[in-house]
Amino acid sequence: MTRAVLFVCLGNICRSPLAEGIFRALVAEAGRLPDFRIDSAGTGPWHIGNPPDPRSIAIAAKHGIDISDQKARQVDKTDFENFDVIVAMDDKNLTTLSALDPGSSAGLRLLLNSPPANVPDPYFGGPEGFEEVYQLIRAGCENLLKPML
Repeated sequence: MTRAVLFVCLGNICRSPLAEGIFRALVAEAGRLPDFRIDSAGTGPWHIGNPPDPRSIAIAAKHGIDISDQKARQVDKTDFENFDVIVAMDDKNLTTLSALDPGSSAGLRLLLNSPPANVPDPYFGGPEGFEEVYQLIRAGCENLLKPML
């Protein structure tokens, strides 16, 4: 059975591409990549078609993960049918996803289930914010994956 997981942030250039890359790497390490479909998207349209933020690409590469070929896209209604779990990076995106959900069976949830519940958006900060975000997302992805294996 294939598990389909979608990671969502605001513009799909910082947090959700990192989450997609980290989760894919963890699934590959577990030898289960064929059992998963992993993607990311944004709730907003600003960056559609663009690669991830160079700082996200750099922090992922620092940790041995290549996300440079990803392209930003916006969440659409079909995502609620095509994914088992839709994972929001923060409360604001979770609220937006809940409003868009046509009543699907997709499980909507936050990535982090303990304080801090929200993965902060590093877009307007410096490189240190991207390292902090990487660490939060990695811990969240590890916890998300455990019961799926």
